[in-house]
Parts: sequence; structure tokens; C-alpha cells
Amino acid sequence: DLNGQLHGQHLAKEVIVRAVQGFLQSPQPQKALVLSFHGWSGTGKNFVARMLASHLYRDGLKSECVRVFISLFHFPHHKYMDSYKAQLKKQISETVQLCQQSLFIFDEAEKLHFSLLDAIKPFMARYDNKGQVDYRRSIFLFLSNLGGNTINEVTLDFWRAGRAREEISMEFLEQQLRLELLEPAENGYARSHLLEENLIDFFVPFLPLEYHHVKLCARDAFLARGLPYTEAALDEVAGMMVFVPKEEKLFSAQGCKSVSQRINYFL
Repeated sequence: DLNGQLHGQHLAKEVIVRAVQGFLQSPQPQKALVLSFHGWSGTGKNFVARMLASHLYRDGLKSECVRVFISLFHFPHHKYMDSYKAQLKKQISETVQLCQQSLFIFDEAEKLHFSLLDAIKPFMARYDNKGQVDYRRSIFLFLSNLGGNTINEVTLDFWRAGRAREEISMEFLEQQLRLELLEPAENGYARSHLLEENLIDFFVPFLPLEYHHVKLCARDAFLARGLPYTEAALDEVAGMMVFVPKEEKLFSAQGCKSVSQRINYFL
């Protein structure tokens, strides 16, 4: 499904499949699997999180073993941080007790208060078996727009140098990403201990999407509704998107977001 439906993301496909398969096949992992997805809006971070949930659980996101937290929706006020922390720890503990394998998704992770990240740190650290609940089979996904600019700059540099985006390596991009995440901006990542204690197993970069990727998303949206489509219709949908930077007009500013809504024009 990743190969057929996730477009323009050679790195994300490779890292996610290898990380998740390796984790699921390990008879006794030493810690929970922690993946951090980074990139612009509309590049596929939520899409992959949903796909992962639907392949791991019969009820997908509706499964009682899956918890989704959206930063500004679930934890909007800084003055209630202590009660949020207690609530979050309780929800994670209860889910782990209920399900041998749990999935926790944190959307808009860059807006999570650093104290919340530090509160859930013990669930992601190495397991020391002090009579606690065993959370080593859990998977934590953090989805963030943070690092998107770094990822886009690297992708643009490769394009300007006449190199294929598929030549961008994980090693090169992950280094650049880490540097941006450690900048002491107002992001919870830099201020929490997740990075310095190496609790995140993989930083997964989602590259910006080009015109032909948007056309593939449009094709998928037509097919999902069982509708016929023409090349001209796909071009028209892709042509409705805004492309940046101003000179090259190479990347879709909103990725594939709103593609399915735009298809309503053709109905």
C-alpha cells in the first residue's frame, strides 16, 4: 500500500517499512518504537499514520489500542499542564494494560509543551522491569511540520544541481534535520529530553511534492470514489494548486491536501 499510494517519498517508505517490520519481528524489543515524521503539510504524514493503524488493527484508528492526540485540541492551555500530564500518563498506561501492542499518535507534535514530552518519556525509554506495565511493544508516532524548510531546501538544491530526488540519502537529510530540531526555538522537541537521550529511533523526512506527484494523488482520489478520469482532469486538479518557490514553481505549497475536495469541481 505504501508503494502504491504514497507518492514522492522514497525515504519515508524505506525507513518506515524497515523500522516497523524489524520491530514487529523482534521477539523482545528493548524499548518502544518511536518514529518522528517531519515535513510540510500535505506530504503524507497523517496518511501514513492512518495506514499504519489500519494495517496493525482491524478497526484502524477506531481501535481501543490506538490513541490519537492533537496538541492544540487536547492540550490547549499552558496553565493546565499538570492536569494534562496526569491525564496523558493515565491514558497511555491504561491503553498499554489493555493492549499488548498499542499505537500512540501525536499530531502537531512541535506544539506539544516540552513538559508533556518529558512526562511520557518513561514510556519510550529502555525498559527496566521494576514491576511496571510492559510498554516495549508500543509504537509512538510524532507528526510535525518542523524541519520542513530544511527538507525542502535540500530537495531544491538537488533539483537545481540536476540530481534526482531519489539520490537524497537518509544519512545526509537526518543530520540536517537533527540540527534544525535542536535549535532552541519555541518547539517542545528542543526543550524536552527526547533528543539528547536519543529516545527517537528514526526521524522520517517527508519530501515536498512536485506537480506529477499531485497528479498521482488526484488519480487516487478519482479511483477512491470509483470515478473515471482523464489526463486533462488530472492536469486541471494539479494546476489549481499553488507551487513554490516563486522562480521555480516546483513544490506544491499544500502538498496533496485539498486534492480530493477539488475533485468536487468535476462532479
